[in-house]
Parts: sequence; C-alpha cells; structure tokens
Amino acid sequence: MSLPLKIVKKRDPRDVTKPTKFYVSTKSTGEVTFEELALQSAGQCTVKEADCYAVIKALEHNVKDALSQGKIVRFGTIGSFQISISSHGAATKEELGIKSVKQKRVLFRPDKRLKNLLSSLKFTKEEGFNK
Repeated sequence: MSLPLKIVKKRDPRDVTKPTKFYVSTKSTGEVTFEELALQSAGQCTVKEADCYAVIKALEHNVKDALSQGKIVRFGTIGSFQISISSHGAATKEELGIKSVKQKRVLFRPDKRLKNLLSSLKFTKEEGFNK
C-alpha cells in the first residue's frame, strides 16, 4: 500500500510578507472511528464487537486518567504519551507559580518499531506532480 501525496501552497506564518511557496504534503485517505476499530478488532479475535468497544472505551478513560496524574503512558509498540507544559521565565523561583504556565499539550513519542514504518512507506503522486 502506498501513501498519497499532494502539492500545497503555504505562507510562512512567521513572516506573512514573504511570498508563498509550494510544498509536498500527505493526503488523508479518510479516518477510522472508535466503532470501526472495535469491529476490526472483533474480527481479529474471539470476542464480540461490543466487548472490544468496551475495552477500547475503558482504555481511553484509563489513558486520560493516567495522563492527568502526571504519568507517562507507554502504549505497546505504538509509543508513549505524556503531558508537557511551557511556562514564562523568571529571574527567581519565588516569581513562578501556577499562573506561569502558558501552554499545555500532550506529547506523543513513537516507538522505534513505529518509526521503522516510515522507512518502508511508498508514495503515490496526485496530479500536479512533475517528478
């Protein structure tokens, strides 16, 4: 299977006065819903779709709960999830507090086996490609 590519025109968000440039980008081929994952999983094992859905739903809750407790969630050969923040800097420790937090995000770090998938990817060109 190959990953489709497309050409997109983008402006530099740091300097909108610069001319726009063209870039190669991946093209989404759709999405997979929670329910579809449960159905696929049920077809690959001996449990029913409803059981798979319940397990995936519980997993979703448990991942959120662990992250909210400050834990790193290692998700098998997929990778790990972790909460990260950025804050304003200060000259002394006393100047910092909870209000110093300016951004919160979830980091995903792919496992090396998932990263290896990248080396085996094949691409297909959409119209508009010359080479």
